[in-house]
Formats: sequence, C-alpha cells, structure tokens
Amino acid sequence: MATTKRPSMRKRLFIMLGLVLLLVGVLALFKFLQIRKLIASIPKPQAQVVTAMKVQKQSWQPQLNAVGSLVAVRGVTVASEIAGLVRDVKFASGQDVKAGAVLVQLNADAEIAQAASLQAAVDLASSVLARDRLQLQAKAISEAQIDADVADLSAKRANLAQQQATIAKKTIRAPFDGRLGISTVARGQYLNAGEKIVTLQTLDPIHVDFNLPQRQLAQIRVGQRVLLSSDAGGGAIEGKITAISPLVDATTRNALVEATVPNPKKTLLPGMFARVDIDSGEAKPYLTLPQTAITYNPYGSTVFVVESGEKPTAKQVFVTTGPTRGDQVAVTSGIEEGQQVVTSGQLKLKNGTEVKIDNSVQPANEANPTPQEK
Repeated sequence: MATTKRPSMRKRLFIMLGLVLLLVGVLALFKFLQIRKLIASIPKPQAQVVTAMKVQKQSWQPQLNAVGSLVAVRGVTVASEIAGLVRDVKFASGQDVKAGAVLVQLNADAEIAQAASLQAAVDLASSVLARDRLQLQAKAISEAQIDADVADLSAKRANLAQQQATIAKKTIRAPFDGRLGISTVARGQYLNAGEKIVTLQTLDPIHVDFNLPQRQLAQIRVGQRVLLSSDAGGGAIEGKITAISPLVDATTRNALVEATVPNPKKTLLPGMFARVDIDSGEAKPYLTLPQTAITYNPYGSTVFVVESGEKPTAKQVFVTTGPTRGDQVAVTSGIEEGQQVVTSGQLKLKNGTEVKIDNSVQPANEANPTPQEK
C-alpha cells in the first residue's frame, strides 16, 4: 500500500508545479504584451523646426566706438558787467542773433549826463591849450605851462573815455552769432553786476567730446573721419577729429577726444548724448552669423551645424567669436564658409537631432539695426 501511494503523490506534485509554471508564463506573456503595447504607443521623435543660413564672408571695416556728449563750439552765459535798471529787453527766448546785436539796454541817463559834463571839461581844456600856445609864441608864458595844459587835457579825455566805456556797458550785446536760451530778465528789473541774463550757444558746427582707452590712441589722428549718430535723428553725420587731449586720466586711463560735425539743421543741441564711430585701419573679411546663432556657455561658445543627408541632423561644434557689428558677430574659428548653421531654435537640439529648416521667419541680422518703433 505504501509503495503504491508514493508515485501518486509525486504525480500530483508535478501537476501542481506545472500549473504554477503555466500561470507564471501566462502572467509574463500578459505583462510582455502590455509593455510592448505601451512602447508602441510612445510617439516617435519628430524633426525639430529651426531656421538656418549658410556661413558667408563679409568685409568689415574695423571701427572704434565711443559714447560722447555734444558741446557748443562757443557757448556762454551772457551777464551784465555792471549793475543797473533794465530799460528794455530786445530779444526773445530761443531767438537766433548775430554778433553785436543788442540784447538788453540798461538805464544810462546819469552816466550820459556825466559824460556831457566831462565833454565840456575836455572842450575847455582844449581851448585853454590852444590859447596858451598862442601866448607861447608871443613869449608871454613858459613851455611848462603848455606841458601842464597838455597833461590836463589828456586827463580830462581819459575821464571822458572811461565814462563812455561805462555807458557802453549799459548796452549788453551778443558777443557772437548763436541761439539764445530762455530769458531770465524783464523790463524794470534791477540787475546786479554779474547776474545771468540768457545763454548763447553757437550750434553750427558743434563739438562732440568722447573718451577713448589709451590702447586705442595710436589708431586715431587729428583730421580723421568720424560718424556721429544721435537720438535726435537725421541719420549718421560725418565729421572730423579736431583735437586729442595730451593728458590721459590716471584713474580711467582714458583720453578726451574732440570732434567737430556740421549741424546745419541745428537739431543737435549741447548736452545731448551721441554715439561716435571711427574707421580704423583697412577692411577685413570675416565669417559672420547672427548673434542668435551663438550659444554662450561657461565652457565655450557653440553653434549647431546642419549635416546634410537623407534626414538632416544637427551637430554641435565649438567656435571662437570675434568683433560684433549690430546684430552680427564674427566667427574666427570652428566653422567654414558654406556650412549651414542653425540661427534659431537650437535650444531644442542636441547632437544627432533630426531638423527641419523653415526660414519663413529669420532672426535679425543687420549690420546697422534701427529701432522698430519710431
């Protein structure tokens, strides 16, 4: 009985083990099918849309760039040299005047009356001198008397000239051609000596003062051409360097440079901000790209080059950048002329990413960009 029972138990164990293995296999097959379906449902990577352009050489004129301030060639604050009561104001604020034009007339009645008295004294001294010279011919007086008469006449004439100079100072005139500022005086006002009346500026031509580092001073000279641009508009204006300071600031190591530019429309005003560009040396050829094509990283600057094939792909390469001009940057190494470089959309890329080029909208790539809103 015992011998017959053992085989039956083994058989049942094998059957149970087989059922367990079958159950595990079914579960594994189900899981496999589930994972395969999940993998199949994952969307395949699509080509990334980017803009790109072929690298080309452009001839760049090296320039020195600076920011300066406009300064009047001649500019003063007109003031009264002596005190007096304003009798008449003969100008309007903002008026253009010529040299010698009367601006303010001060009351000079007392000085004119005094000048008349001094003139009478001069006339009397002159008559006395003439009479004494006749008496000298008759040996009636000595030559010493004539010398005294001449000295007296000279003194009275000097007093008269001094008084006439005082009267002239009562008439305040424009010292040179220019445009007046805002008036600060009115008729009937009492002016003290040295009190401000109005500003006067010569606007055409006009100076622009700017600073350059000491390392750039060897690249400029008096008479060199400059281009000035300002927010006042009107485009770039050509001028010339007229002076270079012989003193370099010990703190900044910069030197002051003065250029003169024409201002026939008088739109440029003293105190305005201006940008100055100075051509320096001969033009040089550079491989150029829009600045948007360059990705600047702590470990170096990179671009994505489009590699042609059945499916174009992106390849990241390191580049060395040079000078910039407007929206453009020069690339001195890392790429070659004719290669196609991604100019926008590179944030979505990595090595080997399939790309699709759509240049319907291109990034800015102007050498001399201007504001879009005016």
